[in-house]
Amino acid sequence: MTKSADVLFVLLGAIMVLAMHAGFAFLEVGTVRRKNQVNALVKILSDFAMSTIAYFFIGYELAYGVDFFDSALALTVDNGYGLVKFFFLLTFAAAIPAIVSGGIAERSKFNPQLAATFLLVGFVYPLFEGIAWNSNLGFQGWLQTRFGAQFHDFAGSVVVHAVGGWIGLAAVLLLGPRRGRYHRDGMIAAHPPSSIPFLALGAWILTVGWFGFNVMSAQNLNGISGLVAVNSLMAMVGGTLAALLAGRNDPGFVHNGPLAGLVAVCAGSDLMHPIGALAVGAVAGFLFVYLFTLTQNRWKIDDVLGVWPLHGLCGAWGGVAAGIFGQSALGGIGGISFMAQVLGTGLGVAIALAGGLAVYGAAKTLIGLRLTPEEEFDGADLTLHRISSSPEKEAGW
Repeated sequence: MTKSADVLFVLLGAIMVLAMHAGFAFLEVGTVRRKNQVNALVKILSDFAMSTIAYFFIGYELAYGVDFFDSALALTVDNGYGLVKFFFLLTFAAAIPAIVSGGIAERSKFNPQLAATFLLVGFVYPLFEGIAWNSNLGFQGWLQTRFGAQFHDFAGSVVVHAVGGWIGLAAVLLLGPRRGRYHRDGMIAAHPPSSIPFLALGAWILTVGWFGFNVMSAQNLNGISGLVAVNSLMAMVGGTLAALLAGRNDPGFVHNGPLAGLVAVCAGSDLMHPIGALAVGAVAGFLFVYLFTLTQNRWKIDDVLGVWPLHGLCGAWGGVAAGIFGQSALGGIGGISFMAQVLGTGLGVAIALAGGLAVYGAAKTLIGLRLTPEEEFDGADLTLHRISSSPEKEAGW
């Protein structure tokens, strides 16, 4: 009975995180220009399918040393718990290309992105996942010996979000900005969100699903903790209010604020006091607004959805923050090392950036990453999918 209950628990978590991919899709749909909305929807679903193949045949075994090349009878041991655990962790792995998708929107080719997804989910992501969550390559053991604690990332601030965000930064830098975004005279062409309602819908789907992402990272009923749920709630609220204030009521910032808070709290959600989680979320909300504005306007990095500040930087902040607010002196549970958190976070960032540069650099050299100027002007919807999000308007129906 206990194992069957665990199977149901993890399965429900997998379904909730699977639903978050609809959130990724609609967040991108609402942010990009109308001529690229169909492409956003197709990318997220196609990337998930490609991620499943890569993770099933390569990535999961690389991270955990487990494969599924056995009879169906053998796979049903413990009510198939090993299978639903794979399903749950797959939904995390598939978040990597979903994160990257938002950064490279509106000017990237479709097939090279699918190929990059296979390589990232099959090789790059599992490398650090296995180090952090399965103690591969001895890094966690070294941290334990040196600092008295291993790198702690309960639900993936670094393993999922920082890795996805820093891979996204590599892809964005290699792609370059959208044509016409930045002018030689220093002026910047504004590309406002095409649909605030769709953007908000995506943010809400992600926010709700995140409670499965975090709480069900326990992976069994005995490990479930109300502390994780309430810490997630407080970080979400902190991120929202900070983004509301720093973003001066801008709806794009307001709806990304809760996501920034939730990204940051993943790592230490099982350790922090709720007030600490509120502070972590608030810092993340401010960090996202400030760095999004800085990267877009001053550094001229055309990261369409702000995936590097949202996932890359807020995820890294979450890894470090777990080492601060998880300490018993600040009301946390303790048993964590600040230096282990810093080094573990740094390693994740390094692997992600190097992996992203390698994968997208090879794709750029061998097959090209960008649409042509004409294709980009027409939009990815008509160029790649031969239909727009509102064909009745173009046809005059």
